[in-house]
Amino acid sequence: MTNNAHAPATPLCHLDQLPDPGSKGLMHEGQALFAVRQGQQVFVYENRCPHRGIPLEWTPDSFLDHSGRLIQCATHGALFLPETGECVAGPCSGQFLRQLPCRINGGQVWLIEANTD
Repeated sequence: MTNNAHAPATPLCHLDQLPDPGSKGLMHEGQALFAVRQGQQVFVYENRCPHRGIPLEWTPDSFLDHSGRLIQCATHGALFLPETGECVAGPCSGQFLRQLPCRINGGQVWLIEANTD
């Protein structure tokens, strides 16, 4: 999660749509994403495992392991840290999910637009 309050951003979802801890699948401009909430922090990632390039979830909005503390690839069981997207166990250990910058403002999760300068 980024704290840049002045960068252009697009609303993704309301914070109260994300269970705590929890996750939610999202679409943005045709791109499959997911958000993970841990307390007042939210992290947004592309919904794509670095191992095989496939979506991470078995069922809609199910991106976390049974503990609710790690992101889990449903296909191969790889585990990722929510804060960084780093794979800490599984076939893609040491690789990262593609994280997208976001912020929380006014009870909403905003996707920060890429700098096009």
